[in-house]
Amino acid sequence: MTAPRSWLLIAVVAVILAALAAAPFLFPGVRAMDTAARICVFIVLAASYDLMLGYAGIVSFAHVMFFGMGAYGVALASVHLGREAPGLILGAGAGMAVAVVLAALIGLFSLRVRAIFFAMITLAVASAVAVLVSQLSGLTGGEDGLSFQIPRALSPSAAYLPDPLPGLDPAALPGVVFGDAPMESLFSEVRANGKLAAYYLVFASMLVLLALMRRLTVSPFGTVLQAIRENEFRAEAIGYRVVRYRIAVTCISAGIAALAGALYAVWLRYVGPDTVLGFPIMVDLLLMVVIGGMGTVWGAVIGVTLFMLARGYLQDLMAAAQGAVAADLPALAVLLEPDRWLMWLGLLFILSVYFFPAGIAGRLKSGR
Repeated sequence: MTAPRSWLLIAVVAVILAALAAAPFLFPGVRAMDTAARICVFIVLAASYDLMLGYAGIVSFAHVMFFGMGAYGVALASVHLGREAPGLILGAGAGMAVAVVLAALIGLFSLRVRAIFFAMITLAVASAVAVLVSQLSGLTGGEDGLSFQIPRALSPSAAYLPDPLPGLDPAALPGVVFGDAPMESLFSEVRANGKLAAYYLVFASMLVLLALMRRLTVSPFGTVLQAIRENEFRAEAIGYRVVRYRIAVTCISAGIAALAGALYAVWLRYVGPDTVLGFPIMVDLLLMVVIGGMGTVWGAVIGVTLFMLARGYLQDLMAAAQGAVAADLPALAVLLEPDRWLMWLGLLFILSVYFFPAGIAGRLKSGR
């Protein structure tokens, strides 16, 4: 995997990936592992979207539709072919194939128009697919979605060792003072079961797909995409078939998004229109890419991690801060009411976009 240029960016990305690799051992509880798994899935999804938005300059609102196709492919395969791995792999492949074919059709008929019209077309197609999935209740479960089974090796009931794996021992870190807080708040015992195996399947898949996307962006294909983004008329004038390149990157991006959806379905063991096809997911995806930094695969790693942590833990942090200032600063305590977490989340994002117009990864890469 080619490293980014800035050593500070290297360090940030390395810390995030290392934390994700050790998340089951460092952070206790089911919630922390679930958050880490979602971060891994959405890193793949955001990086695949950045191939279109950041590298090729294509604004699409259909990316979550491709994500949903991969997820529903796995769910339908489990329901109709059984829970074993070959059936789920076939379902993921089918979902990916459908996503690529639909992306090619959308590109053939729409990528010749101006950007805003293409964005509107993709929004209309994505909305139509979401409505169709909701109405085909006999096949997709409708609004209720589908719950399904995954291979026993990946289910929580599969135990690989009778005893828990030991968490990181604080005694192994000489000279580091942790205070009097119980160590269970920092380190945990992890059971070697199917849930842990599922997490590392998601994590390993994320690393592989991230490496493939990074390799693609530094290839001649990625260079042409950036040239098209900067000036499509000049790229056309020197002999590049702009529409072909745009269709190609749309298909590649859609296929990777479908694989991200398949991983998400395996982790959740459930799919539904709101879970994998909802437009709010598309809005979140845009925020992740813009905050992390467009036109750099590493921006997805940073943007998704910050977004997911803020969304998952900001409410808890506000509750703790409110309790700390309630006696001395009652007016501030009112503003820190946990129910107002969306307001503060929006404010944080506005500030991040204002101070980091090129995204956090862009600022770190430039060193300014």
